Amino acid sequence: MTEWVGRTAVEIAAAVREKRVEPREVVAEHLARIERFDGRIGAFRTVRAEAALAEADAVAARADLAGLPLAGVPVAVKDNLAVRGESVRVGSAATPDGPADADHVTVARLRAAGAVVVGLTNVPELCVFGTTEGVHGTARNPWDTSRTAGGSSGGSAAAVAAGMVPIALGNDGMGSLRIPAANCGLVTLKPGRGVVPAGIGEGDWFGMSENGPLATTVADAHLMLSVLAGTEVAEVPEPARLRIAVSLRSPLTGVTVGRPYLAAARAAGGALAEAGHPVRRAEPSYPLSLGVTSLAHWTAGTAVDAAALDARLLARRTRVHAAVGRRFLSTVRGGAAREELRRRLEPFFAEHDVLLTPALARRSPRSAPWHERGWLRNVLANTRYSPLTPPWNLTGWPAMAVPCGTLPSGAPTAVQLVGRPGTEGELLAVARRLEELRPWRRTAPLG
Repeated sequence: MTEWVGRTAVEIAAAVREKRVEPREVVAEHLARIERFDGRIGAFRTVRAEAALAEADAVAARADLAGLPLAGVPVAVKDNLAVRGESVRVGSAATPDGPADADHVTVARLRAAGAVVVGLTNVPELCVFGTTEGVHGTARNPWDTSRTAGGSSGGSAAAVAAGMVPIALGNDGMGSLRIPAANCGLVTLKPGRGVVPAGIGEGDWFGMSENGPLATTVADAHLMLSVLAGTEVAEVPEPARLRIAVSLRSPLTGVTVGRPYLAAARAAGGALAEAGHPVRRAEPSYPLSLGVTSLAHWTAGTAVDAAALDARLLARRTRVHAAVGRRFLSTVRGGAAREELRRRLEPFFAEHDVLLTPALARRSPRSAPWHERGWLRNVLANTRYSPLTPPWNLTGWPAMAVPCGTLPSGAPTAVQLVGRPGTEGELLAVARRLEELRPWRRTAPLG
């Protein structure tokens, strides 16, 4: 193993600031790992090898190097966010192939902090589904390459889990950070509305989509989130005792949670109870209509994103998804269902500080050409394995995925942490405690 591949972003940035290593050396080692392994993993749509090395040299020459929080840290960017000089394809043949003339604000903040963009990562077309495959590539789970990395930030998650970058940028409209993070054994935090600039697609899926970090440690996720937010996201100091509710029930009627993920949530709750937090079983009052509400917003967001594109160049599952969504547009734009869901769930969070749930209901589907399969088959596969993430996009409240335990195959399992608006710091504190109590293996063993 090379010296800098496998190190955390915190460690790399400290070494670069202290001039113990040149940014070019760090970036070159990560580029070499991408070249070695990405043929098996499929994390990247495009790798910016020459440009990244030039950016690394520019970071080394900066007068403010000693104060850069991400000095010389290689980062991957999800292919629905603009990187200056690169096209933004969003996993589709229908999107323009011309270069972006400016960075997305989150990319600009990462670069201002000293990070080096090594490439753009694969996504499902228009970032619709919880599996990542399409005309630009297929992202596989580095822990089990027979399985999808998840989606829609699947390429970003795969890149981090494979050690190709220490951190990556993704976003989450119905679980698109938390799903691949849970599959790939990573830490992520979907912030609440307004914490990090959004600007994702056409209207952020009615304000449900948020940009956030993918990392192997809570410290790296915290650091990157603070850079993206433009201000320090303060953790709750120890030994704060937070009221934690453990929920094991799927929010969607008829969808069950598998034993490994139930075991992960029970184990996490038990560890936090032993650490002194008041922990009890409690179930939020999810409405029976939640499934319909989720489907309406999920499809309507795609209808908006697809409106200006040539439908003949879209995959059939995407065309059908958008067509279904057009029927829901007027209802979704009113926002009544989301507001009612918030009102219904607010009393639960008056009694509890943090909700802990399984992150997924079961392991991810097999890595396969899902973009060539029918719409209903895709929707059912997504719903059966990831019913627990959408409610927190509908409410706009912060939610994390944190590794906890393993599947029989050795691939990771994970839990989800959810809080009220403005409680990102509380969630990070709980996640850090879990990391101390139940540490996880950070990088997949690729050989």
